[in-house]
Amino acid sequence: MRKNTQTLLFLLALICPMVSMAQSVQQSTGLTGQTKNYISTGMPILLIAPDAVSAGLGDAGVAYEPNAYSAHWNNAKYAFIDQKFGFSTTYTPWLKNLGIGDMKLLYLGGFSRINDRSAFGGSITYFSLGEINSTDGEGNSLGTFKPNEFAIDATYSLKISDNLSLGATGRFIRSDLTNGMDVNDGSGYTTTKPANSVAADIGLYYENKIDKSQEFALGAFISNLGAKLSYSDDDNDKEFLPANLRIGGRYSNEIDNFNKVNLVLDFNKLLVPTPPITDGGVTYSDYYANRLEYNNTGVMQGAIQSFYDAPGGMREELQEIQISAGAEYWYNDFLAVRAGYFYENANKGGRQYFTIGTGIRYNKLGLDVAYLIPTTKIGNNPLTNTLRISLSIDFANEK
Repeated sequence: MRKNTQTLLFLLALICPMVSMAQSVQQSTGLTGQTKNYISTGMPILLIAPDAVSAGLGDAGVAYEPNAYSAHWNNAKYAFIDQKFGFSTTYTPWLKNLGIGDMKLLYLGGFSRINDRSAFGGSITYFSLGEINSTDGEGNSLGTFKPNEFAIDATYSLKISDNLSLGATGRFIRSDLTNGMDVNDGSGYTTTKPANSVAADIGLYYENKIDKSQEFALGAFISNLGAKLSYSDDDNDKEFLPANLRIGGRYSNEIDNFNKVNLVLDFNKLLVPTPPITDGGVTYSDYYANRLEYNNTGVMQGAIQSFYDAPGGMREELQEIQISAGAEYWYNDFLAVRAGYFYENANKGGRQYFTIGTGIRYNKLGLDVAYLIPTTKIGNNPLTNTLRISLSIDFANEK
């Protein structure tokens, strides 16, 4: 049965390559006034900061101090964590700036030290699009459903030297956006289904003391490398997961017994091939053929060619790198104040925003909040003007 609802238009933009294809043609033919070539993936929520700590630092975290959220930023950091075991959870309202009250992102994670050199962890990420009323072509109600996505992780981290560690994560992913509805993909109605996938992360973390009060750390993390998502039986409609490479560093300075400063910097790049574009000399049918070839690119092949396949050459490749930078001040290991900035090139989405945050640690409990302030009207982040709250509990601090 054919079903429609206004909210499904939003879902179609997420799951139908034909929609992205039409947008790319419009953008690259000058109808938007500027050549743009966005990289879209399935389940982009896998890249959203799950914690208010790094969210207050401009979404930087690959080399930030090991904590309960390390599985998302760099799983290798677990091997350096001081606590014996701990838990963390975060609540993030979604599209609150648009007045939508029932969409949310929830995160629950935990870790445990095995011994002095190894640790394991696990987490669940759950994204709810709220409740959607479905109607037929005549506006008759067909009931309601609750589209959602979730990912379940298991992580192991091991020190291979006193200063260096490795991490590995396995992940199960499920995305159910349409409840099996028939949706229009631009060429007719297609029966949809939930998309399932598995993925893996691998991380590398290094930290060392400069002297008694200063420390630096470096990190590299590849995440979400796994099978494509398929929302229908059409093999040409499979979507890449948001496979991602993140590298960065941290500098920490304990000024005295009461004051400490952390500076962090991350560089981030999707390991997903750049979509083809067209100009006035290329027909839509030629573009469609190129798009089909793009959709049939393998995961590993796509990750490799993502470093050199941009139609605009090296200049466009550099535009695909996102930059996150942040600063954090701690007073007496009790109160933290954070600020950061996130930059994405306008031709690759245009998300640019400041972040601010604060945190409190008391005994075993930690409470953190973060707030996002956009600096441009294009590429608006769904978390604009949204307050994120994280709670963590750490046990048996060995220090």
